Amino acid sequence: MRRAPLAAAMLLLLAACDAPAPAPTPAPTTPSVEHVAGLSEPLADPLYPQHGNPGLDVLHYDLDLTWQPKTLSGTATLLIRPTADAREIKLDFKPYGLGQVTVDGANVPAAVRGEKLIVSAPARKDRQLTLAVPYRGTPSTTPMPSNRNDAEPLGLTVSPEGGLWTMQEPYGAFTWYPANDHPSDEALYDIAVTVPDGWSAIAGGTPAGSTGSTFRYRSTDPMATYLQTLAVGRYKEITASGPRGLPLSYWYRPGLDERLVPSLRKSPEFLTFLEKRFGPYPFPSGGIVVVDSRSGMETQQMVTIGGRIPHFYPGPFEEDLLHEYAHHWFGDSITPTTWRDLWLSEGWATYAQLLWKQERHSMSDADLESVLRSRDAGLRKQLGPPGKPQAGHFAESNVYYCPAAMLKELNDALGDQRFFALATAWVQTQRNTQQDRASFITFVNKHTGRNFTSLINTWLDSPTTPA
Repeated sequence: MRRAPLAAAMLLLLAACDAPAPAPTPAPTTPSVEHVAGLSEPLADPLYPQHGNPGLDVLHYDLDLTWQPKTLSGTATLLIRPTADAREIKLDFKPYGLGQVTVDGANVPAAVRGEKLIVSAPARKDRQLTLAVPYRGTPSTTPMPSNRNDAEPLGLTVSPEGGLWTMQEPYGAFTWYPANDHPSDEALYDIAVTVPDGWSAIAGGTPAGSTGSTFRYRSTDPMATYLQTLAVGRYKEITASGPRGLPLSYWYRPGLDERLVPSLRKSPEFLTFLEKRFGPYPFPSGGIVVVDSRSGMETQQMVTIGGRIPHFYPGPFEEDLLHEYAHHWFGDSITPTTWRDLWLSEGWATYAQLLWKQERHSMSDADLESVLRSRDAGLRKQLGPPGKPQAGHFAESNVYYCPAAMLKELNDALGDQRFFALATAWVQTQRNTQQDRASFITFVNKHTGRNFTSLINTWLDSPTTPA
């Protein structure tokens, strides 16, 4: 009578032995040495939360693209480190026709809805995955959330002669490749662009050679998506050397941009001015590409400058070039964590531009102070303080001149020697990082041994010009 319970127990034991073992929790994967520089800690943006995905950290973009006028085709291969578990992979992307999307080589369903690529494959925190997206279509732009007088649609734009160019701040990279389109996610890049015979393709990063009509670029320093660029057209290249033999390239279109070339050739002078104040240029190459825009962008290693200027004057144009080069220290090498801290890039670049102008025009410190305070007062009244930007007024003048006025106060308090020692230490020790107001204040106070918290916060937050 006692064998029945024993037999039942034996059956249960045998059933348990035959059952499949629970799947082990996958161990986290560590980025290779090649890709570790692409590690980021993405955030949701307080101004533009519809762009970017804080659950994904893209380590590397490999873009293999072809442009035949009106049609962009190719494959984007992304190495991604999920920062949270998710049922699907979601990236910013404009509607293009999709080929067969794969994750780690396996076919997966995917679709573009609105301005999002939705890939029906799970993501596991810290488990790297490789997403390959073939696509084809005609580029289209997205509106810029700004009232600037040079505001234009953002993203990849088709030029009248059938070429391409792009401006994409605060977003717009998603108009030509699947992207985690937010400054808190920086990544490495390999780009190959095949264009019609006789045309050239220019992108951000270091030139990696060309074969036939295919042009290649590589970024071994991490780059935010808004700092990438692409220009395609009948370009001519001028090569030059900057300080310490830095390789430089200037790309212009014969018949359209010749009047700008003498100013482009002054790049070594601009970079020498900046290096004396902020230390060595932070990237292995630099240059400028001229496009059909009215604006300019500090795109990484290759400034994108608009040549559509109704009334061209070399002086102001060259000040703009110096401003964009200054961003390679302030904005590219050190990138704001979110768009709330755009002042941290634009304030420094504007102050560098004003120092250049002060030197060229023998402007006194008192005159510079007067100009800055006058601009500051009007801009705070019109747009509010620079530390509290409005989403519909992206990159308007309050985030340029008001923080530049704050830096002038900091310069006055420290004197030139200590101020530029601070600036150099900031950009040289924090290279390839993302920073915000709190980290900047902490750095300033620690480096100077003085407490500038109140000065900085007051200038960033006051509705009126501080005393």
